[in-house]
Amino acid sequence: MTPRADLAAVAPDLFKTWYTFSMQVEKCGLEKSLLELVKIRASQINGCANCLNMHTADARRAGETEQRIHLLAAWQEAPCYTERERAALVWVEHLTEVAIRRAPDAVYAILDDQFSKEEQVNLTMLINVINGWNRLAVGFNLYAPELGWQ
Repeated sequence: MTPRADLAAVAPDLFKTWYTFSMQVEKCGLEKSLLELVKIRASQINGCANCLNMHTADARRAGETEQRIHLLAAWQEAPCYTERERAALVWVEHLTEVAIRRAPDAVYAILDDQFSKEEQVNLTMLINVINGWNRLAVGFNLYAPELGWQ
């Protein structure tokens, strides 16, 4: 796969702003393991190999187990996720596929039971960021194997 553009070279100001914002969201106070599960799930839905490679490696480094990483695509049936993680995962699925799934009150109620208002905003910003990275990577054929695991 040949990259279609070097984003940092073609649009350096926008890319720097996007990257800085992404790093700020990373420091939002949510649990590192939760951040990575959300990024992996969105990247699975979006079919982003680059982000899956990167965030599964990051999840392992954060102490996530192989079992939980592998079962993430079927999290609804897997008993190894907490209620808080389940709330985040249903939210990421609905917002990643917002044109089809919307964000119904029943799904928001699940989120609201597990996350404070500030955490809800932080989680939603994270979902926006990972979906943006997925679209950049898929759209421009970006793949950085050195950011993942070998």
